[in-house]
Amino acid sequence: MEDKQKSLDSKYLRMARIWAENSYCKRRQVGALVVKDHMIISDGYNGTPSGFDNVCEENNISFPYVLHAEANAITKLARSNNNSDGATLYVTAAPCIECAKLIIQSGIKRVVYAETYRLDDGLKLLKRANIETVLLEVQ
Repeated sequence: MEDKQKSLDSKYLRMARIWAENSYCKRRQVGALVVKDHMIISDGYNGTPSGFDNVCEENNISFPYVLHAEANAITKLARSNNNSDGATLYVTAAPCIECAKLIIQSGIKRVVYAETYRLDDGLKLLKRANIETVLLEVQ
């Protein structure tokens, strides 16, 4: 069972990495998928809010209104008939603390990520909320 879960995690994480390619951000492209009952129920990548120009940074500094991939995926759920209770979030980079708060409030119970972030306060908050976190480096 454990090998099957790791195989599924790896596949969804690779899909999140491909989804990240939709981002217009130059410094870092991040993708996220929310999966529940073996179905992708939402997706997101980092970028500007709807209706904004697709420019994420200036002089290598991100604009403060750029949304993270996790936030885009979670808020997209709010406009759908799905909910993320008990779901798994697959994201190409570890969540920041702001996204961790959204993850906790959304009912997601597991986060699988592909690379660490320079700050680990988001992961610490998720662990404090008893949300399983898994670092899985995929090829």
